[in-house]
Amino acid sequence: MKKVLIVAGLLISALSFSQEVKPQEKPYKVDLYGFARVDYIWDTRQSAQVREYHLNLWPLDEKLDANNEDINATGASNFLSIVSRFGVKATGPDVWGAKVSGVLEGDFFGNTQQSIALFRLRHAYAKLDWEKSSLTFGQTWYPTFIPEVFPGVANFSTGIPFNPFGWATQFRIDQKLNDEFRFSFIAYKDREFGAFPADGNNNSPVYNSVLPAMHGKIEFRNKSILAGLGAELYPNKPLIESNGLKSNETLNSTSLLAYLKYNNDKFHIKVYGITGENLHHLVMLGGYASYANGSNPVTYKGIKTNSFWLDIASNNKKTAPGFFFGYTNQEGTSSNATALNIYARGINALRGVKDVWRASARIDFKQNKFRLTPEIEYTAATHGATKSDLSISGTENKVGNFRATVSAVYSF
Repeated sequence: MKKVLIVAGLLISALSFSQEVKPQEKPYKVDLYGFARVDYIWDTRQSAQVREYHLNLWPLDEKLDANNEDINATGASNFLSIVSRFGVKATGPDVWGAKVSGVLEGDFFGNTQQSIALFRLRHAYAKLDWEKSSLTFGQTWYPTFIPEVFPGVANFSTGIPFNPFGWATQFRIDQKLNDEFRFSFIAYKDREFGAFPADGNNNSPVYNSVLPAMHGKIEFRNKSILAGLGAELYPNKPLIESNGLKSNETLNSTSLLAYLKYNNDKFHIKVYGITGENLHHLVMLGGYASYANGSNPVTYKGIKTNSFWLDIASNNKKTAPGFFFGYTNQEGTSSNATALNIYARGINALRGVKDVWRASARIDFKQNKFRLTPEIEYTAATHGATKSDLSISGTENKVGNFRATVSAVYSF
């Protein structure tokens, strides 16, 4: 009996000890995230659009038939779930004294109209984060797209064509100068949203250029304010051969941007502006044109684009109304010579989009991780004749499209 009591005591002690020992934490952590989303859209006019009218850019110019009826004054609607998203976030042991993380994310928007509903890569990057510095490499947002400062509209456009949009493979360094100021330098190459190819080969102006695009910006951050200024050099080499002759001509476009976000407990305000040449890769108006260049085969000029938007919204956790206004225009090139070819969005040799403005209002109804957002918007565009410097004037048509959207999202 005494031996039995001794054995029982040892077992109890062993069990008590095993409960006190905590299992060793795993060195890696993986989290899944995403959302299922469905959108219903209804338009009063035909528009320049992407993915079966899911994303509208601007209402199309008048197109009169033999009876003087405007063919484009025709409505459209659709019901889609292609922007549903799935992603993976991972963290692991420190690397060279830095916290390391990675993201892999995609949606079902497709890379082209023909690949709609197929999985599309959005983000694929790794990040090393030290106390005052960080290094990011891989595919993620363009440096002109500010994740904390983009329109909160229900439309999946996220403010396109007023706000830059897209991802690029890049090398990025962020350096904290002090508690409030940070400097960033980014070198990147386009892929999905590249410059318009003069030779018909996707992204050829980008990979033919030896230099990557280079972007620098400085940001101010405190509890209520985020503000930044940025500048970019965007080198392109559209052709390596023209009319049977080797071409060494490049197009070095520049752009400037500024942004501001004010946030408090009740509401937030976001403001953004950008001006520059050859902003086609940002899914905006403009691009570039080619010109005869004497003994050289061809030279290039960028088309200047300006854009500005404002977004105001409530921070209420259950019911949050919001308002958006955006304006963009294109001003042509610095040359009055006749262009050989135009490689741009919203303009050709005869007609073009002079300017576009949009106003929209929305209400987010939120509970837990479910959100229902009805939104109404009106987009107006001025179409006109293309002048020799590729600005738009002459005979002008002002057209507009009213869109109603209802978006439902369940996040996980």
